[in-house]
Amino acid sequence: MRVITQQSLGGPEVLTIVDAPEPRPLPTEVLVRVKAIGLNPLEALLRSGEFPPMLGRPPFVLGWDISGVVEEGSLTYRFRPGDEVFGMPLFPRAASAYAEVVSAPAVHLARKPASLSHAEASALPVVGLTAWQGLVDLGGVREGDRVLVHGGGGGVGHVAIQIAKALGAHVIATAGGSKREFVEGLGADEVIDYTAVDFTEAARGIDLVLDTIGGDTVERSLGVLRPGGHLVTAVAEEDTELVARYEAAGMRFSGIAVDPDPVALRGLVDLVEQGRLRVHVQETFPFERVADAHRLLDGGHLQGKLVLTL
Repeated sequence: MRVITQQSLGGPEVLTIVDAPEPRPLPTEVLVRVKAIGLNPLEALLRSGEFPPMLGRPPFVLGWDISGVVEEGSLTYRFRPGDEVFGMPLFPRAASAYAEVVSAPAVHLARKPASLSHAEASALPVVGLTAWQGLVDLGGVREGDRVLVHGGGGGVGHVAIQIAKALGAHVIATAGGSKREFVEGLGADEVIDYTAVDFTEAARGIDLVLDTIGGDTVERSLGVLRPGGHLVTAVAEEDTELVARYEAAGMRFSGIAVDPDPVALRGLVDLVEQGRLRVHVQETFPFERVADAHRLLDGGHLQGKLVLTL
């Protein structure tokens, strides 16, 4: 099979396609013939060395988001050969998903909804599980809550808007002006163009802020929360100084360390099947053009997700 690997840290040019032996599934794992691979900003940071080396030093194979077809199962009752599945196996350990074949724990996968293409399904797990765990598991969002989603046009943000709306929240999202129509189409009740308006002046009485941006956005969000409000961040979870500042102000501060929770994955499938959740793929790239995809990933400001297809 072919895999995309790298021998050194660096720019997109370090990603190379090589031949490798197919993995063998362990008990309770299945072998998946990959049809599409979702790309995430974390992978660009790991490729370049800008993020702590959770995969160790090169060589390694990036990737977690997959959609494909089960080829072989060991001692598992969950899937049969021919089943179409998707998921985020093994995170944060290496899933080596930039590959034609992946061996994954069956419990980390779900059946692909028929309404999603493989490209769309592969784009959902990391961002969908992050949003679900932030809003449902950590945030406990309920009907009538006021939720502010930072980065509403991005990967996590565009899914989070839809989940929050499905929970009955009033959703405010920050996004660049070029993404306003897109974000409104996802169901956001209010859109704040952060390039023209200071969100701290446009939002008040927020029950929960979901942050996907980091930087001073997290600190400034303190001022928009109602007393006892809650900030959940996907990018600043280890900032102990900020945690102390929020707690001193009587607010809650939580960080998301996403995991391949099968209950949450099933929850995402249910929303898709109810027609209440869709995933947006900005662009697909053939497997061979992974470097081009990573160049776009490096640029940021994406609308939804990027996907490799096989």
